[in-house]
Amino acid sequence: MKRVFYISDDLDELELVEHELELSGFTSPQIHVLSNKDADVSSHKHLHPVQSVMRNDVVHSTEIGAVIGAIAAAGVLIAAYASGVTDAVGWAPFILLAIAILGFITWEGGLFGFQELHYQFRRFKNVLKSGKHVLMVDVEPEQELQLASITLAHDKLKPAGTGKSPPHWVVAMQQKWQRMMKTLP
Repeated sequence: MKRVFYISDDLDELELVEHELELSGFTSPQIHVLSNKDADVSSHKHLHPVQSVMRNDVVHSTEIGAVIGAIAAAGVLIAAYASGVTDAVGWAPFILLAIAILGFITWEGGLFGFQELHYQFRRFKNVLKSGKHVLMVDVEPEQELQLASITLAHDKLKPAGTGKSPPHWVVAMQQKWQRMMKTLP
């Protein structure tokens, strides 16, 4: 799966494109609109906005924080061993310190991520500030021709590149969740 980006300044056009995509077999978890004008996006019935938790970089920044924290924790343990202080004091305080450092730096990474736009969306920062919207379509290889034929028919839609899509199983779980929610009374 890959994610294909398009830019447009017309939400009505994006709504039409999304409707056409869904009619041709794309599911709503595959299609999202990123915009700074969330109220305008939510006023269009067929548009699916990017969820607020997915707009920021919490997960990615937490992962980076965990890697840095693990390196710092290993550094504490190596320094304690190299200095020989563990012979006198023991390992317990240094292991606890390493765990605390790992947890703190990981936590800080996540907090930093709340303040940042998702790393895949940063390239659209100026586009979003100018009032335009980004259509994102997660596409399977066998759906690429369908996507191209639908999007080429819309002049107001400008291709903006590709990016990393969530794993197929995530989209499949969202589809199953959506079907289950529709069956509930």
